[in-house]
Amino acid sequence: MKKLEDINLEHKKVIIRVDYNVPLNENLEITDDNRIVESLKTLNYCLEHKAKVILLSHLGKVKTEEDKKKKSLRVVALRLSELLGKEVKFIPATRGKEVDDAVNNMQDSDVILLENTRFEDIDGKKESGNDPELAKYWASLGDVFINDAFGTCHRSHASNVGIASNMQEVCLGFLVRKELDNLLPIIDKPERPFTVILGGAKISDKIATVQNLIKKADYILIGGAMAYTFLKGKGIETGKSLIDEESLDFAKDVLKTTNKIILPIDHIVSTSTENSNYQIKNTLESDDIGLDIGPKTRELFKSYLLKSKTIFWNGPMGYYEKEVYQEGTKELCEFISNLDATSIVGGGDTASAIINMGFKDKFTHVSTGGGASLELLEGKGLPGINI
Repeated sequence: MKKLEDINLEHKKVIIRVDYNVPLNENLEITDDNRIVESLKTLNYCLEHKAKVILLSHLGKVKTEEDKKKKSLRVVALRLSELLGKEVKFIPATRGKEVDDAVNNMQDSDVILLENTRFEDIDGKKESGNDPELAKYWASLGDVFINDAFGTCHRSHASNVGIASNMQEVCLGFLVRKELDNLLPIIDKPERPFTVILGGAKISDKIATVQNLIKKADYILIGGAMAYTFLKGKGIETGKSLIDEESLDFAKDVLKTTNKIILPIDHIVSTSTENSNYQIKNTLESDDIGLDIGPKTRELFKSYLLKSKTIFWNGPMGYYEKEVYQEGTKELCEFISNLDATSIVGGGDTASAIINMGFKDKFTHVSTGGGASLELLEGKGLPGINI
């Protein structure tokens, strides 16, 4: 595949698949614009080379007409305009005359952003199902295609693989290349000891990752709700903590085959996720919900991190939605940021947490793609890159 620098962009219509799947609050305001900021290098390069830039992105899952009201990219166009210092014209359609007219009337260094590509999923999942007709239409809008959406590289959608398969001039953007430059070395040959931190809720989404990491990592520190499935697998009382029942047998089997997995030894507990009153306990009782790792666990995890040369982290250590249960995540963040180690954050909630707490520049790399980085760790190829 060509490099972006080797393609003549002048006067050409350049389609860029970006990842503007940003979190929005109840007022539909962007709460973390990191993915928009990370796209600027590729965008500015194209504008400096007099390209006509056509942006495509998804935003969340769109299953009903009602979802459209809360999943429009209009708010992203406004924020991107501020960051670029120039107008980004928002087109409230994914195809048709309004899109065609906007593209045909573009001048050099213009930028347009089409509506959420997943609006096409309401009628037969045309975007996520890589509908050939839709892919061909989007490809017809431009002369060059740049995939700069690392967060969707593990998906074969019409807006990435579909477009690429219908165009001659195809390349990866600077963001995707940056992701690969940082992630591939820790997958292929990490400096050891190599420690992985896993958190979040469900194990079922990470079974293949855990299986592969057992072979690659020296230690796997597990916090968050997923720790309670493993603890239950050991026969330990977990109270009313969230358990991924469908993965319980997997957790039991894994614990029998490896001693690399390190689990919490104390817990921040309460009787409700909405309750800010908590206790620190070594063992849970029947009404307890584990909502964060306790101080002894933090010190235990630090003892492994201190001797690590490579660290990969995916998933918060507690019920991060409530500030009182963010301490485990925050304390590990502060500790890792002062280590002499390669530290990679695998996107998602962990990336948002680290950015919001002001630690982004303290880590070697904060990925924009949680799912994509996990699939790389699983040893899988990414369809959006293998094009």
